[in-house]
Amino acid sequence: MLSILLLIPFLGTALLLLLPGDPPPGRMRAVAITVLSLQLLWSLRVLLAFDPGEGALQMVESLPWVDSIGLDYRLGIDGLSMPLVLVNAALTLVSAVCTRDISQRPRIYFALLLLISGAVNGAFLADNLLLFFLFYELELIPLWLLISIWGGADRAYAATKFLLFTAVSGVLILGAFLGLALFTGSVDFSLSPVLSDRLSMGSQLLLLGALLIGFGIKIPLVPFHTWLPDAHTQASTPVSVLLAGVLLKLGTYGLLRFGLGMFPEAWAVVAPWLAIWAAVSVLYGSLAAIAQRDMKRMVAFSSVGHMGYVLLAAASATPVSLLGAVFQMVSHGLISALLFLLVGIVYRKTGTRDLEVLRGLLNPERGLPFTGTLMILGVMASAGLPGMAGFISEFLVFRGSLPSYPLATLLCMVGSGLTAVYFLLLVNRAFFGRLAITPPTDPARDSRLDVRLAGVAPRETLTTLGLALGVVLLGLVPATLGHLSESTTALLAGLPSLVVASSGAGGLG
Repeated sequence: MLSILLLIPFLGTALLLLLPGDPPPGRMRAVAITVLSLQLLWSLRVLLAFDPGEGALQMVESLPWVDSIGLDYRLGIDGLSMPLVLVNAALTLVSAVCTRDISQRPRIYFALLLLISGAVNGAFLADNLLLFFLFYELELIPLWLLISIWGGADRAYAATKFLLFTAVSGVLILGAFLGLALFTGSVDFSLSPVLSDRLSMGSQLLLLGALLIGFGIKIPLVPFHTWLPDAHTQASTPVSVLLAGVLLKLGTYGLLRFGLGMFPEAWAVVAPWLAIWAAVSVLYGSLAAIAQRDMKRMVAFSSVGHMGYVLLAAASATPVSLLGAVFQMVSHGLISALLFLLVGIVYRKTGTRDLEVLRGLLNPERGLPFTGTLMILGVMASAGLPGMAGFISEFLVFRGSLPSYPLATLLCMVGSGLTAVYFLLLVNRAFFGRLAITPPTDPARDSRLDVRLAGVAPRETLTTLGLALGVVLLGLVPATLGHLSESTTALLAGLPSLVVASSGAGGLG
Protein backbone atom coordinates (compact mmCIF):
# COMPACT_ATOMS: atom_id res chain seq x y z
CA MET A 1 0.00 0.00 0.00
CA LEU A 2 2.77 2.47 0.87
CA SER A 3 4.73 1.73 -2.29
CA ILE A 4 1.84 3.10 -4.31
CA LEU A 5 2.52 6.51 -2.75
CA LEU A 6 5.88 6.35 -4.52
CA LEU A 7 4.68 4.76 -7.74
CA ILE A 8 1.97 7.32 -8.45
CA PRO A 9 4.24 10.43 -8.64
CA PHE A 10 7.20 8.56 -10.15
CA LEU A 11 5.09 6.97 -12.88
CA GLY A 12 3.47 10.35 -13.43
CA THR A 13 6.92 11.84 -13.93
CA ALA A 14 7.74 9.19 -16.52
CA LEU A 15 4.40 9.74 -18.24
CA LEU A 16 5.01 13.46 -18.61
CA LEU A 17 8.52 12.95 -19.96
CA LEU A 18 7.41 10.27 -22.43
CA LEU A 19 4.32 11.96 -23.83
CA PRO A 20 4.80 12.05 -27.62
CA GLY A 21 4.98 15.23 -29.60
CA ASP A 22 4.86 18.67 -28.09
CA PRO A 23 1.71 18.86 -25.95
CA PRO A 24 0.55 22.34 -24.90
CA PRO A 25 1.33 23.51 -21.36
CA GLY A 26 -2.33 23.19 -20.38
CA ARG A 27 -2.30 19.48 -21.11
CA MET A 28 0.90 18.99 -19.11
CA ARG A 29 -0.67 20.81 -16.21
CA ALA A 30 -3.82 18.71 -16.46
CA VAL A 31 -1.80 15.49 -16.37
CA ALA A 32 0.15 16.68 -13.33
CA ILE A 33 -3.02 17.70 -11.49
CA THR A 34 -4.61 14.33 -12.28
CA VAL A 35 -1.60 12.42 -10.97
CA LEU A 36 -1.37 14.55 -7.82
CA SER A 37 -5.10 14.16 -7.21
CA LEU A 38 -4.65 10.40 -7.35
CA GLN A 39 -1.78 10.70 -4.89
CA LEU A 40 -3.97 12.70 -2.49
CA LEU A 41 -6.80 10.17 -2.78
CA TRP A 42 -4.42 7.29 -2.08
CA SER A 43 -2.98 9.16 0.90
CA LEU A 44 -6.51 9.39 2.27
CA ARG A 45 -6.89 5.65 1.58
CA VAL A 46 -3.77 5.03 3.69
CA LEU A 47 -5.21 7.28 6.39
CA LEU A 48 -8.37 5.14 6.55
CA ALA A 49 -6.25 2.02 7.04
CA PHE A 50 -4.05 3.71 9.65
CA ASP A 51 -4.51 2.71 13.31
CA PRO A 52 -4.02 5.84 15.49
CA GLY A 53 -3.77 3.74 18.64
CA GLU A 54 -0.58 2.05 17.43
CA GLY A 55 2.51 4.18 18.01
CA ALA A 56 4.99 2.01 16.13
CA LEU A 57 5.42 1.76 12.37
CA GLN A 58 2.48 0.25 10.50
CA MET A 59 1.88 -1.24 7.04
CA VAL A 60 5.56 -2.12 6.90
CA GLU A 61 6.85 -3.22 3.50
CA SER A 62 10.27 -4.84 3.32
CA LEU A 63 12.31 -6.11 0.40
CA PRO A 64 16.03 -6.96 0.41
CA TRP A 65 17.93 -4.74 -1.97
CA VAL A 66 21.71 -4.36 -1.54
CA ASP A 67 22.46 -6.50 1.51
CA SER A 68 26.21 -5.95 1.30
CA ILE A 69 25.88 -2.29 2.25
CA GLY A 70 22.76 -2.59 4.41
CA LEU A 71 20.44 -0.89 1.92
CA ASP A 72 16.97 -2.43 2.08
CA TYR A 73 13.71 -1.25 0.56
CA ARG A 74 11.75 -0.89 3.77
CA LEU A 75 8.79 1.44 4.25
CA GLY A 76 6.56 2.14 7.23
CA ILE A 77 4.26 4.83 8.53
CA ASP A 78 3.34 6.10 12.00
CA GLY A 79 1.79 9.11 13.67
CA LEU A 80 4.83 11.25 12.90
CA SER A 81 4.93 10.57 9.17
CA MET A 82 1.20 10.16 8.41
CA PRO A 83 0.30 13.87 8.82
CA LEU A 84 3.32 14.94 6.77
CA VAL A 85 2.43 12.58 3.93
CA LEU A 86 -1.02 14.18 3.83
CA VAL A 87 0.47 17.69 3.86
CA ASN A 88 2.84 16.76 1.03
CA ALA A 89 0.00 15.39 -1.10
CA ALA A 90 -2.22 18.43 -0.49
CA LEU A 91 0.38 21.16 -0.98
CA THR A 92 1.98 19.62 -4.06
CA LEU A 93 -1.47 19.54 -5.63
CA VAL A 94 -1.98 23.18 -4.61
CA SER A 95 1.36 24.08 -6.23
CA ALA A 96 0.33 22.47 -9.52
CA VAL A 97 -3.13 24.03 -9.50
CA CYS A 98 -1.75 27.51 -8.80
CA THR A 99 0.94 27.31 -11.45
CA ARG A 100 0.07 29.85 -14.10
CA ASP A 101 0.82 29.37 -17.76
CA ILE A 102 4.32 27.92 -18.11
CA SER A 103 5.60 28.62 -21.59
CA GLN A 104 9.20 27.65 -20.86
CA ARG A 105 9.71 23.87 -20.68
CA PRO A 106 6.35 22.96 -19.11
CA ARG A 107 7.02 19.24 -19.52
CA ILE A 108 10.11 19.42 -17.31
CA TYR A 109 8.50 21.81 -14.82
CA PHE A 110 5.57 19.56 -13.96
CA ALA A 111 7.73 16.43 -14.09
CA LEU A 112 10.00 17.99 -11.46
CA LEU A 113 7.01 18.77 -9.24
CA LEU A 114 5.94 15.13 -9.36
CA LEU A 115 9.48 13.89 -8.78
CA ILE A 116 9.86 16.07 -5.67
CA SER A 117 6.53 14.88 -4.30
CA GLY A 118 7.52 11.23 -4.72
CA ALA A 119 10.93 11.81 -3.15
CA VAL A 120 9.37 13.53 -0.12
CA ASN A 121 6.94 10.63 0.32
CA GLY A 122 9.86 8.24 0.20
CA ALA A 123 11.79 10.20 2.83
CA PHE A 124 8.82 10.28 5.21
CA LEU A 125 8.13 6.56 4.76
CA ALA A 126 11.68 5.16 4.69
CA ASP A 127 12.53 2.73 7.48
CA ASN A 128 16.15 2.39 6.42
CA LEU A 129 18.77 5.07 6.96
CA LEU A 130 20.35 4.77 3.52
CA LEU A 131 16.95 4.65 1.84
CA PHE A 132 15.97 7.84 3.66
CA PHE A 133 19.18 9.49 2.48
CA LEU A 134 18.53 8.53 -1.15
CA PHE A 135 15.08 10.09 -1.08
CA TYR A 136 16.36 13.08 0.91
CA GLU A 137 18.92 13.81 -1.81
CA LEU A 138 16.56 13.02 -4.68
CA GLU A 139 14.60 16.24 -4.19
CA LEU A 140 17.74 18.42 -4.19
CA ILE A 141 18.45 18.75 -7.93
CA PRO A 142 14.78 19.08 -8.98
CA LEU A 143 14.24 21.96 -6.57
CA TRP A 144 17.47 23.58 -7.69
CA LEU A 145 16.23 23.42 -11.27
CA LEU A 146 12.82 24.84 -10.36
CA ILE A 147 14.51 27.87 -8.81
CA SER A 148 17.29 28.33 -11.38
CA ILE A 149 15.06 28.01 -14.48
CA TRP A 150 11.71 29.49 -13.41
CA GLY A 151 12.91 31.89 -10.71
CA GLY A 152 13.43 35.66 -10.58
CA ALA A 153 16.20 37.90 -11.82
CA ASP A 154 18.78 36.66 -9.29
CA ARG A 155 17.71 33.04 -9.52
CA ALA A 156 21.18 31.72 -10.38
CA TYR A 157 22.68 33.08 -7.16
CA ALA A 158 19.78 31.91 -4.99
CA ALA A 159 19.67 28.45 -6.57
CA THR A 160 23.42 27.94 -6.24
CA LYS A 161 23.35 29.04 -2.61
CA PHE A 162 20.51 26.62 -1.92
CA LEU A 163 22.38 23.81 -3.66
CA LEU A 164 25.60 24.36 -1.71
CA PHE A 165 23.91 24.58 1.68
CA THR A 166 21.72 21.56 1.07
CA ALA A 167 24.63 19.54 -0.31
CA VAL A 168 26.55 20.15 2.91
CA SER A 169 23.46 19.07 4.82
CA GLY A 170 23.37 15.79 2.91
CA VAL A 171 27.07 15.13 3.45
CA LEU A 172 26.73 15.58 7.22
CA ILE A 173 23.68 13.34 7.42
CA LEU A 174 25.30 10.60 5.36
CA GLY A 175 28.45 10.93 7.43
CA ALA A 176 26.44 10.39 10.61
CA PHE A 177 24.73 7.31 9.18
CA LEU A 178 28.00 5.81 7.98
CA GLY A 179 29.66 6.71 11.27
CA LEU A 180 26.98 4.72 13.08
CA ALA A 181 27.97 1.67 11.03
CA LEU A 182 31.67 2.32 11.55
CA PHE A 183 31.45 2.71 15.32
CA THR A 184 29.13 -0.27 15.83
CA GLY A 185 30.79 -2.56 13.28
CA SER A 186 27.40 -3.32 11.72
CA VAL A 187 25.90 -2.61 8.29
CA ASP A 188 22.37 -2.80 9.65
CA PHE A 189 20.88 0.56 8.62
CA SER A 190 17.34 -0.21 9.72
CA LEU A 191 15.78 2.05 12.30
CA SER A 192 15.06 -0.91 14.53
CA PRO A 193 16.91 -2.06 16.44
CA VAL A 194 18.61 1.21 17.31
CA LEU A 195 22.32 0.54 17.73
CA SER A 196 23.25 3.66 19.68
CA ASP A 197 23.29 1.68 22.94
CA ARG A 198 26.51 0.08 21.67
CA LEU A 199 28.22 3.46 21.35
CA SER A 200 30.17 5.49 23.86
CA MET A 201 28.71 8.87 24.82
CA GLY A 202 31.48 10.63 22.89
CA SER A 203 30.62 8.77 19.70
CA GLN A 204 26.93 9.46 20.18
CA LEU A 205 27.55 13.18 20.65
CA LEU A 206 29.74 13.29 17.53
CA LEU A 207 27.14 11.59 15.34
CA LEU A 208 24.28 13.56 16.86
CA GLY A 209 26.19 16.80 16.24
CA ALA A 210 26.48 15.97 12.55
CA LEU A 211 22.75 15.27 12.36
CA LEU A 212 21.89 18.47 14.22
CA ILE A 213 23.89 20.63 11.83
CA GLY A 214 22.74 18.68 8.78
CA PHE A 215 19.07 18.92 9.60
CA GLY A 216 19.56 22.41 11.06
CA ILE A 217 20.61 23.59 7.60
CA LYS A 218 17.49 22.08 6.06
CA ILE A 219 15.02 23.42 8.64
CA PRO A 220 16.75 26.06 8.61
CA LEU A 221 17.96 27.28 11.99
CA VAL A 222 20.18 30.26 12.73
CA PRO A 223 22.97 30.64 11.60
CA PHE A 224 22.38 28.21 8.71
CA HIS A 225 19.28 30.04 7.50
CA THR A 226 20.75 32.49 5.01
CA TRP A 227 19.87 30.44 1.94
CA LEU A 228 16.14 30.45 2.71
CA PRO A 229 15.16 34.14 2.21
CA ASP A 230 17.10 34.28 -1.06
CA ALA A 231 15.55 31.04 -2.32
CA HIS A 232 12.03 32.20 -1.46
CA THR A 233 12.53 35.65 -2.96
CA GLN A 234 13.69 34.27 -6.30
CA ALA A 235 11.47 31.20 -6.49
CA SER A 236 8.07 31.32 -8.15
CA THR A 237 5.03 31.26 -5.90
CA PRO A 238 4.21 27.53 -6.39
CA VAL A 239 7.81 26.60 -5.63
CA SER A 240 7.77 28.74 -2.48
CA VAL A 241 4.61 26.93 -1.39
CA LEU A 242 6.37 23.60 -1.88
CA LEU A 243 9.59 24.75 -0.22
CA ALA A 244 8.04 26.25 2.93
CA GLY A 245 5.08 23.93 3.27
CA VAL A 246 6.76 20.60 2.60
CA LEU A 247 10.51 20.54 2.08
CA LEU A 248 11.50 22.34 5.28
CA LYS A 249 9.64 19.61 7.17
CA LEU A 250 12.24 17.09 6.01
CA GLY A 251 14.61 18.81 8.43
CA THR A 252 12.28 18.83 11.43
CA TYR A 253 11.12 15.30 10.69
CA GLY A 254 14.73 14.10 10.49
CA LEU A 255 15.56 15.87 13.74
CA LEU A 256 12.81 14.00 15.56
CA ARG A 257 13.09 10.65 13.80
CA PHE A 258 16.87 10.27 13.71
CA GLY A 259 18.33 12.74 16.20
CA LEU A 260 15.94 12.16 19.08
CA GLY A 261 14.95 8.68 17.98
CA MET A 262 18.42 7.16 17.56
CA PHE A 263 20.45 8.99 20.22
CA PRO A 264 18.15 9.58 23.21
CA GLU A 265 20.96 9.53 25.78
CA ALA A 266 23.09 12.05 23.90
CA TRP A 267 19.99 14.10 23.14
CA ALA A 268 19.31 14.49 26.86
CA VAL A 269 22.86 15.83 27.31
CA VAL A 270 22.61 18.50 24.59
CA ALA A 271 18.93 19.35 25.17
CA PRO A 272 19.61 22.54 27.22
CA TRP A 273 21.77 23.90 24.40
CA LEU A 274 19.09 22.98 21.85
CA ALA A 275 16.58 25.00 23.86
CA ILE A 276 18.92 28.01 23.72
CA TRP A 277 19.39 27.47 19.98
CA ALA A 278 15.61 27.39 19.54
CA ALA A 279 15.13 30.67 21.40
CA VAL A 280 17.86 32.37 19.36
CA SER A 281 16.31 31.19 16.09
CA VAL A 282 12.83 32.30 17.09
CA LEU A 283 13.93 35.77 18.20
CA TYR A 284 16.30 36.33 15.28
CA GLY A 285 13.73 35.21 12.72
CA SER A 286 11.10 37.52 14.23
CA LEU A 287 13.37 40.56 14.47
CA ALA A 288 14.70 40.01 10.94
CA ALA A 289 11.12 39.79 9.64
CA ILE A 290 10.28 43.15 11.23
CA ALA A 291 13.14 44.76 9.28
CA GLN A 292 11.94 43.57 5.85
CA ARG A 293 10.27 45.71 3.20
CA ASP A 294 9.66 42.83 0.79
CA MET A 295 6.51 40.93 1.77
CA LYS A 296 7.92 37.61 0.57
CA ARG A 297 11.15 37.98 2.52
CA MET A 298 9.12 38.84 5.60
CA VAL A 299 7.14 35.60 5.29
CA ALA A 300 10.40 33.71 4.62
CA PHE A 301 12.04 35.02 7.80
CA SER A 302 8.89 34.13 9.72
CA SER A 303 9.56 30.50 8.77
CA VAL A 304 12.97 30.69 10.44
CA GLY A 305 11.29 31.74 13.67
CA HIS A 306 8.42 29.29 13.53
CA MET A 307 10.65 26.31 12.85
CA GLY A 308 12.49 27.19 16.06
CA TYR A 309 9.37 26.16 17.98
CA VAL A 310 9.85 22.61 16.72
CA LEU A 311 13.40 22.56 18.05
CA LEU A 312 12.21 23.81 21.44
CA ALA A 313 9.59 21.07 21.55
CA ALA A 314 12.16 18.46 20.57
CA ALA A 315 14.60 19.68 23.22
CA SER A 316 11.95 19.27 25.91
CA ALA A 317 10.91 15.87 24.49
CA THR A 318 7.74 15.56 26.54
CA PRO A 319 4.64 13.90 25.08
CA VAL A 320 2.84 17.26 25.00
CA SER A 321 5.71 19.18 23.42
CA LEU A 322 6.35 16.51 20.78
CA LEU A 323 2.66 16.51 19.90
CA GLY A 324 3.00 20.27 19.60
CA ALA A 325 5.95 19.77 17.24
CA VAL A 326 3.77 17.69 14.92
CA PHE A 327 1.04 20.33 15.11
CA GLN A 328 3.59 23.03 14.36
CA MET A 329 4.88 21.23 11.29
CA VAL A 330 1.39 20.74 9.90
CA SER A 331 0.03 24.18 10.81
CA HIS A 332 3.13 25.97 9.52
CA GLY A 333 2.85 24.04 6.26
CA LEU A 334 -0.72 25.22 5.73
CA ILE A 335 -0.25 28.78 6.98
CA SER A 336 3.00 29.46 5.10
CA ALA A 337 1.50 28.03 1.89
CA LEU A 338 -1.50 30.33 2.28
CA LEU A 339 0.66 33.40 2.94
CA PHE A 340 2.99 32.75 0.00
CA LEU A 341 0.02 32.25 -2.34
CA LEU A 342 -1.51 35.54 -1.20
CA VAL A 343 1.78 37.40 -1.56
CA GLY A 344 2.08 35.93 -5.05
CA ILE A 345 -1.37 37.24 -5.96
CA VAL A 346 -0.45 40.72 -4.71
CA TYR A 347 2.76 40.67 -6.75
CA ARG A 348 1.03 39.61 -9.96
CA LYS A 349 -1.70 42.22 -9.60
CA THR A 350 0.49 45.15 -8.56
CA GLY A 351 3.96 44.30 -9.87
CA THR A 352 5.60 44.86 -6.48
CA ARG A 353 5.94 43.37 -2.99
CA ASP A 354 7.44 46.53 -1.46
CA LEU A 355 5.62 47.57 1.71
CA GLU A 356 6.76 51.15 1.14
CA VAL A 357 4.92 51.22 -2.18
CA LEU A 358 1.62 49.43 -1.59
CA ARG A 359 -1.36 50.97 0.16
CA GLY A 360 -5.06 50.24 0.54
CA LEU A 361 -5.27 46.85 -1.16
CA LEU A 362 -8.29 46.00 0.98
CA ASN A 363 -10.31 48.55 -1.01
CA PRO A 364 -13.66 46.79 -1.63
CA GLU A 365 -14.26 48.23 -5.10
CA ARG A 366 -10.92 48.62 -6.84
CA GLY A 367 -8.50 46.63 -4.70
CA LEU A 368 -8.11 43.00 -3.62
CA PRO A 369 -10.65 42.63 -0.80
CA PHE A 370 -10.82 38.83 -0.88
CA THR A 371 -7.04 38.52 -0.88
CA GLY A 372 -6.78 41.06 1.92
CA THR A 373 -9.35 39.25 4.04
CA LEU A 374 -7.53 35.94 3.71
CA MET A 375 -4.22 37.69 4.39
CA ILE A 376 -5.60 39.00 7.68
CA LEU A 377 -6.80 35.50 8.54
CA GLY A 378 -3.40 34.03 7.63
CA VAL A 379 -1.41 36.47 9.73
CA MET A 380 -3.79 35.95 12.66
CA ALA A 381 -3.17 32.21 12.40
CA SER A 382 0.60 32.70 12.18
CA ALA A 383 0.52 34.98 15.22
CA GLY A 384 -1.23 32.24 17.20
CA LEU A 385 -4.67 33.73 17.75
CA PRO A 386 -7.18 31.34 19.39
CA GLY A 387 -9.37 29.43 16.99
CA MET A 388 -6.54 29.03 14.47
CA ALA A 389 -4.11 26.18 13.88
CA GLY A 390 -1.16 28.31 14.98
CA PHE A 391 -2.61 28.78 18.44
CA ILE A 392 -2.98 25.03 19.06
CA SER A 393 0.56 24.23 17.95
CA GLU A 394 2.20 27.03 19.92
CA PHE A 395 0.14 26.33 23.03
CA LEU A 396 1.16 22.66 23.01
CA VAL A 397 4.82 23.50 22.42
CA PHE A 398 4.90 26.09 25.19
CA ARG A 399 2.85 24.01 27.61
CA GLY A 400 5.05 20.96 27.09
CA SER A 401 8.34 22.89 27.25
CA LEU A 402 7.75 25.35 30.07
CA PRO A 403 8.46 22.93 32.98
CA SER A 404 11.79 21.85 31.47
CA TYR A 405 13.07 25.14 30.03
CA PRO A 406 11.07 28.09 31.38
CA LEU A 407 13.45 30.82 30.22
CA ALA A 408 13.83 29.50 26.68
CA THR A 409 10.07 29.00 26.48
CA LEU A 410 9.38 32.55 27.64
CA LEU A 411 11.80 33.90 25.05
CA CYS A 412 10.00 31.92 22.37
CA MET A 413 6.73 33.39 23.64
CA VAL A 414 8.25 36.83 23.08
CA GLY A 415 9.04 35.73 19.55
CA SER A 416 5.43 34.71 19.13
CA GLY A 417 4.41 38.20 20.19
CA LEU A 418 6.82 39.70 17.66
CA THR A 419 5.06 37.66 14.97
CA ALA A 420 1.98 39.76 15.57
CA VAL A 421 4.12 42.90 15.29
CA TYR A 422 5.67 42.25 11.89
CA PHE A 423 2.54 40.84 10.34
CA LEU A 424 0.55 43.78 11.68
CA LEU A 425 3.06 46.03 9.92
CA LEU A 426 2.51 44.07 6.71
CA VAL A 427 -1.27 44.26 6.84
CA ASN A 428 -1.40 47.88 7.99
CA ARG A 429 0.99 49.15 5.34
CA ALA A 430 -0.21 47.16 2.34
CA PHE A 431 -3.92 46.65 2.89
CA PHE A 432 -5.25 49.63 4.86
CA GLY A 433 -5.49 53.27 3.90
CA ARG A 434 -6.27 54.78 0.49
CA LEU A 435 -5.53 52.52 -2.48
CA ALA A 436 -2.22 53.49 -4.05
CA ILE A 437 0.83 52.07 -5.78
CA THR A 438 3.34 54.87 -5.34
CA PRO A 439 6.82 54.39 -6.79
CA PRO A 440 9.49 55.02 -4.14
CA THR A 441 11.50 57.03 -6.68
CA ASP A 442 8.78 59.67 -6.63
CA PRO A 443 7.91 60.19 -2.94
CA ALA A 444 6.19 63.50 -3.63
CA ARG A 445 3.64 61.87 -5.91
CA ASP A 446 0.18 61.43 -4.41
CA SER A 447 -1.90 58.28 -4.58
CA ARG A 448 -2.92 57.20 -8.07
CA LEU A 449 -6.66 57.38 -7.80
CA ASP A 450 -7.15 55.55 -11.12
CA VAL A 451 -5.72 52.30 -9.75
CA ARG A 452 -8.09 49.40 -10.39
CA LEU A 453 -6.73 45.91 -9.82
CA ALA A 454 -7.95 42.93 -11.80
CA GLY A 455 -9.89 40.16 -10.08
CA VAL A 456 -8.33 36.96 -8.79
CA ALA A 457 -8.57 33.82 -10.91
CA PRO A 458 -11.02 31.14 -9.65
CA ARG A 459 -8.28 28.53 -9.21
CA GLU A 460 -6.38 30.91 -6.93
CA THR A 461 -9.54 31.74 -5.03
CA LEU A 462 -10.41 28.09 -4.45
CA THR A 463 -6.93 27.03 -3.34
CA THR A 464 -6.41 29.93 -0.95
CA LEU A 465 -9.89 29.48 0.46
CA GLY A 466 -9.26 25.75 0.90
CA LEU A 467 -6.03 26.39 2.81
CA ALA A 468 -7.74 29.02 4.96
CA LEU A 469 -10.52 26.58 5.83
CA GLY A 470 -7.90 23.97 6.73
CA VAL A 471 -6.18 26.44 9.06
CA VAL A 472 -9.46 27.25 10.80
CA LEU A 473 -10.71 23.66 11.01
CA LEU A 474 -7.44 22.44 12.50
CA GLY A 475 -7.70 25.19 15.09
CA LEU A 476 -11.32 24.42 15.95
CA VAL A 477 -11.08 20.62 15.84
CA PRO A 478 -7.48 19.85 16.87
CA ALA A 479 -8.43 16.39 18.16
CA THR A 480 -8.32 15.04 14.61
CA LEU A 481 -4.57 15.55 14.32
CA GLY A 482 -3.94 14.93 18.00
CA HIS A 483 -5.64 11.56 17.88
CA LEU A 484 -3.59 10.67 14.82
CA SER A 485 -0.18 11.39 16.35
CA GLU A 486 -0.34 11.20 20.14
CA SER A 487 0.50 7.48 20.36
CA THR A 488 3.68 7.94 18.34
CA THR A 489 4.80 11.10 20.13
CA ALA A 490 4.18 9.45 23.49
CA LEU A 491 6.29 6.50 22.39
CA LEU A 492 9.04 8.82 21.16
CA ALA A 493 9.02 10.76 24.43
CA GLY A 494 9.23 7.54 26.42
CA LEU A 495 12.45 6.26 24.89
CA PRO A 496 14.86 4.82 27.47
CA SER A 497 17.07 7.32 29.29
CA LEU A 498 15.27 10.28 27.77
CA VAL A 499 14.58 12.15 30.98
CA VAL A 500 15.73 15.72 30.69
CA ALA A 501 15.94 16.19 34.43
CA SER A 502 18.32 13.27 34.77
CA SER A 503 20.89 15.01 32.59
CA GLY A 504 21.18 17.85 35.05
CA ALA A 505 19.63 20.08 32.41
CA GLY A 506 18.51 23.07 34.29
CA GLY A 507 20.43 25.55 32.26
CA LEU A 508 17.36 27.51 31.17
CA GLY A 509 15.22 27.04 34.16
